[in-house]
Amino acid sequence: MSKKSCDSSGERCKRGFANGRGLNGRRSLTILATVQPDPRRLAKTAAGILLDERIYMDKEYLLRERPGRALFLFALPMIIGNLFQQFYTMADSMVVGRYVSEHALAAVGASYSLTNVFICIAIGGGVGASVLTSRYFGSRDYARMKQSISTALLAFFALSILLALVGFFWGTEMMEALRTPKELLPMASEYLRIYFLGLPFLFLYNVLSAMFNALGRSRIPLYLLIFSSLFNIALDLYMVRSLHMEIAGVAWATLIAQGVAALLSFFIFLRELRFYPVVSTSDASDEGSMQKPTESEKKPPAISSYFSPRELAAMCRVALPSIFQQSTVSIGMMLVQSVVNSFGPQMLAGFSAGMRVESICIVPMAALGNAMSSYTAQNLGSGQQERVRLGYRAALRLTLFFALLLCVALELFHRPIMASFLGSDGTALALETGSNYLRFIGFFFLLIGMKMSTDGLLRGAADMKMFTIANLTNLSLRVILAVTLAPRFGIAMVWYAVPLGWLANFLISYGEYRTNRWRG
Repeated sequence: MSKKSCDSSGERCKRGFANGRGLNGRRSLTILATVQPDPRRLAKTAAGILLDERIYMDKEYLLRERPGRALFLFALPMIIGNLFQQFYTMADSMVVGRYVSEHALAAVGASYSLTNVFICIAIGGGVGASVLTSRYFGSRDYARMKQSISTALLAFFALSILLALVGFFWGTEMMEALRTPKELLPMASEYLRIYFLGLPFLFLYNVLSAMFNALGRSRIPLYLLIFSSLFNIALDLYMVRSLHMEIAGVAWATLIAQGVAALLSFFIFLRELRFYPVVSTSDASDEGSMQKPTESEKKPPAISSYFSPRELAAMCRVALPSIFQQSTVSIGMMLVQSVVNSFGPQMLAGFSAGMRVESICIVPMAALGNAMSSYTAQNLGSGQQERVRLGYRAALRLTLFFALLLCVALELFHRPIMASFLGSDGTALALETGSNYLRFIGFFFLLIGMKMSTDGLLRGAADMKMFTIANLTNLSLRVILAVTLAPRFGIAMVWYAVPLGWLANFLISYGEYRTNRWRG
């Protein structure tokens, strides 16, 4: 319903639309205009409002679709993308195992426990920071959304430089502290020095991927991952087989492929942000908003527009526990690596190959956990708490499906999978060690899936206290059992500790979920 008011002279007239309800129960925007508004300003505001609706009709499926379908659609590109992410390290292992030596495979495997900690810091930081982005997106607060994104990018870029310096100069000392066999130390150190040069690219790409996911644009990082993974494999083969660069070749191939992917992701993301206009309800309803921009509005944004200590503090409250959660497995395996290293290069090679396969197998579980995080944040931001509970149940059903599929696959094909890593020159001991690990761990993927889905819900709700306690319990239990039992009863104690840690983590997180404190 419209309303019109004119003064007695008829020289001024104001026209507007009463506040009402638009599609899906959302408030429509109140527009006030004078008879002689600035046409460019009016057109810009109207276009922003229309574009705002178009964005949400296209990208709000986490708020609109059935929970199971929404989570699956959101997680599927992440599953495919994360599989290609694993191809970076898997391709390195397969190429050096087949075309260099078993010792080279063991050296890359020994490095992996350390490099994976940095990967998980990048992933966890991105996922934690994206929770704020999802909430601002769900509430249509695009101004704060953009500020939180730029704050995250600047903060994690600075962190990546610091960690790269630490890893480059002290990587060898860290490998020695992990009791890496002396015959593997020179190759592992060479691989790490090159790897840490590319750490800023790794952080940039993973933080941007999480931001794309927070905006419902998970296909973009998927396409970039497919491209960069295939590019990495081609570079691996060229540098190792044609240039005979051995272990340095796979390290340089990873750095170049990640650098190209990170830069492409950055420029695409900048272009994507242009489609989110900074037009709020209050701005559109103010008569003054229709006037020409002032001189101060024409000036370039100040640095405070790009970096906000307040946003950084809010981000850290979610990102730091998320980094810890994402790093729990990697930190645990890094500490456990020192135990495995003491069993010699052959067992280390078999166990390292088995760990690579496990990291691929848990990709669907991790993707569902990250999807549950964005799903929870968006639905809580829009006031739909009951959809979160329905989504959690759907996530557990999807987890069960993937766990059964993976268990059957590993029981049937564990030996051919291990042989593909070790090649024809692989020793029987390495093959037996890796095969035994895969056959055992395949029965317990349901546990880590339930743990990650529950953790994702708590993380999306910013319910971080018990979340952190649960993951600390997981880490402590795995390390204590492996360190105390493996030297006495053999290497199998290392993997017996894994599902016990997952179970403890799930029980604590699920208990917190049942309290309903996450509903806010």
